Amino acid sequence: MEIFQIIGIGIIATILIVILKSVRSDFAIYVSILTGIIIFSMVIHHLSYVIDTIRDLSRRANLEITYFSTILKIIGTAYIVEFGSQISRDAGQNSIAMKIELAGKIIIMTLAIPILMSLMDLIIKIMP
Repeated sequence: MEIFQIIGIGIIATILIVILKSVRSDFAIYVSILTGIIIFSMVIHHLSYVIDTIRDLSRRANLEITYFSTILKIIGTAYIVEFGSQISRDAGQNSIAMKIELAGKIIIMTLAIPILMSLMDLIIKIMP
């Protein structure tokens, strides 16, 4: 199973990082970033299933394509922000990680405004 390969890569990378931190701490962050990229590349093909499922759900619910693309942007932003903040935490920069997360939350709120406006319009139309 693919998950066992991912776990194996993660464990090997963790051991390597622990060893490198005592010898060459500057290389430890590179191993962390490379491991994240490798793991992401191993699971990226699963995203097509998620995208197809969301597209199918939006067709069934007769949603506009803009809502579909907005939802994908929000999900993508959340994953990228999480990846970036974890890299910062791995480098011992918790403060920067928190700022990355704050920026991501603001961007996600901004992306969600059109959906929220449509929802409010729908609620207003339904109300007597």
